[in-house]
Amino acid sequence: MLAGETQARPERGLELLRQGMAPHVFLDAEGRNLVYDQKLVDLAQKYANSLPDANQVSVCPILGFSTTAESDDINRCLQPLGAHRILIVTSEFHTRRALMTLRHRLPQYQFSVAAARNPWEYGEKWWTNREWAKTTFDEWLKMTWFQLVDRWR
Repeated sequence: MLAGETQARPERGLELLRQGMAPHVFLDAEGRNLVYDQKLVDLAQKYANSLPDANQVSVCPILGFSTTAESDDINRCLQPLGAHRILIVTSEFHTRRALMTLRHRLPQYQFSVAAARNPWEYGEKWWTNREWAKTTFDEWLKMTWFQLVDRWR
């Protein structure tokens, strides 16, 4: 589960774990962020430990603040497992770019993607809500940057 949207992404990732879509999940948590006086990565670990499937959930500390930077942290967490096939869980508006970025940056893995839906954060009729429109525009900019710059690195 990529870092961010800490309600929808973990919920969707755990749903897929319980459906047998993956034997293990990683909960990416930004290692430098604080929620009041607690590190986000510590809160994520506490959450993971409280789950009935805690033995199938690990926390991956993320130091980067972009999907490109996060790919290095993902690779660091996955290498010890010897994994080859990875199911990415991310926000529905982020699926395409996340898949393209991770396939480009980590070609040694076979990636698939699953959308975590959060109707309060984003909707299909994105043009009807100011925040959704800003999210769409931001994602378009990031996709354009990937196509023009990042994919050639």
